[in-house]
Amino acid sequence: MPVLKSSKRSLRTAKRRHEENLVTKELYKKAVKGAKKALQTGAEGMNDLFSKAQSALDRAAKKHTIHPNKAARLKSRMAKQASGIVAAPEKKRTTAKKAAPKKTAAKKTPSKKK
Repeated sequence: MPVLKSSKRSLRTAKRRHEENLVTKELYKKAVKGAKKALQTGAEGMNDLFSKAQSALDRAAKKHTIHPNKAARLKSRMAKQASGIVAAPEKKRTTAKKAAPKKTAAKKTPSKKK
């Protein structure tokens, strides 16, 4: 337990902020789960759930509950699912191009020292 008065105060603040962060985290996780489920099943209110999930992620990032890059990453992945774009690995080409012949450098004439 803290001894100093300021340490006691900061402990109370940390506990309160922790509880607030848990609420915010729970809200965005529920929103994201609902949006993903709607995207997979193709539900009618998909766009509404998707926008609510984006809003919840933005709020969580603004309150510093999660990192802004994490919010952007999750929104991006949901948008890919919504548009039907799936990141597929590139296909290898079956036809190989012929290598162009290498050009040789022109020979220099030796310079004469005087």
